[in-house]
Amino acid sequence: MYWQPESECMDREELEQLQIERLESTLSRVYMNVPFYRKRFDEVKFNPDDLRSLDDLKKLPFTTKNDLRDNYPYGLFAVPLREVVRVHASSGTTGMATVVGYSRNDIKTWSNLVARILTAGGITKDDVIQISFNYGLFTGAFGLHYGAERVGASVIPISSGNTKRQIQIMQDFKTTALVGTPSYAMLIADTMMEMGINRNSLSLKYGLFGAEPWSEAMRKELENKLKIVATDNYGLSEVMGPGVAGECMERHGLHIAEDHFLVELINPATLEPVAPGEAGELVITTLTKEAFPVIRYRTRDLTRLIPEPCACGRTMRRMARVFGRTDDMLIIRGVNVFPQQIETVLFEIEGVAPHYQIVIDRKGALDETTVNVEVSESIFFDEMKKQSELKETIKKRLAGELGISVEVKLVEKKTLERFEGKAKRVIDNRKF
Repeated sequence: MYWQPESECMDREELEQLQIERLESTLSRVYMNVPFYRKRFDEVKFNPDDLRSLDDLKKLPFTTKNDLRDNYPYGLFAVPLREVVRVHASSGTTGMATVVGYSRNDIKTWSNLVARILTAGGITKDDVIQISFNYGLFTGAFGLHYGAERVGASVIPISSGNTKRQIQIMQDFKTTALVGTPSYAMLIADTMMEMGINRNSLSLKYGLFGAEPWSEAMRKELENKLKIVATDNYGLSEVMGPGVAGECMERHGLHIAEDHFLVELINPATLEPVAPGEAGELVITTLTKEAFPVIRYRTRDLTRLIPEPCACGRTMRRMARVFGRTDDMLIIRGVNVFPQQIETVLFEIEGVAPHYQIVIDRKGALDETTVNVEVSESIFFDEMKKQSELKETIKKRLAGELGISVEVKLVEKKTLERFEGKAKRVIDNRKF
């Protein structure tokens, strides 16, 4: 199913011409209306009128989250505030919040791009969608809400939290699709099992998850526990919110809305383009945003591009699911480690629950890493020999995957904190 077949299945040559036209328009607007970008362009002697190809974009410097924070709140807006009909912002938990604005046309575009992703994920006007993202300045809930209404589906804006009530609503309202973070969906699934609810009594068919990296193993676990088809979707507040990319029912990569976003992949260390097929940091330039366009924005998200055509018929390039962030990457004893690597290993070991925590301490000059792993009650209360065997199995598997040795501590079920939003897996006690 397609939402906008004329766009989603556009000929690649036609798409590239559209991208050039929209890029030229965007660069001209930010040069005229945003002092920050005008200064940046002048510093590298770049005139938007000289744009001849998409490769010319590489002449411009990157935009970073710090640039957005330095221009808080409205310094990067490209339209007067009277033309801004919506304002969203990041949480600001790691510094000054980043503020983004939307014009009336931006909201319309956003709704249609989310509708594309929902349709690709199997949603129709006959579905009842339960949105368990937190409503507020975070873009996730509102973006998916308006996209679902654009499709014509019935929306339950329940927000996050109160997990038992979430389950009751699913039962009573006959929810067919769950929207939220994969970690919160896992909490819902576990709570459902603890309550003794028969999954077959629900109408749930689809799960559309995003806002945090998650593994293929976690997808399978969610699909088995909730009896759903689970798809991944991607977006970020600084660019638009959800709707940037999403999986179709083939589930072999996320289709990027290339008619609205120009993407690059760079080596985060050298800032040079990566070779085709290699993993790198995703860089996005908006092509149609009116109120808050961004040029070569470094997302910090790590992925790779999939050039092969998809069996679904869409012609937009796909990106592999995000496997981590450059700012989430842990350097332990000189080795780069991503939490998702640990998650993938744990999901493959029988008896291990899908909940873990990584604790890093520094003893003298060395880093010491402990992975706290929840295990089933039968194993936790089993004889010490079996516990020791399981610990050694986990340690060996992790050492093989990560290239370093870590300690493993088995903990009882429900010992580790649960999260209604993005999961916080890492406690880094090192002092740098």
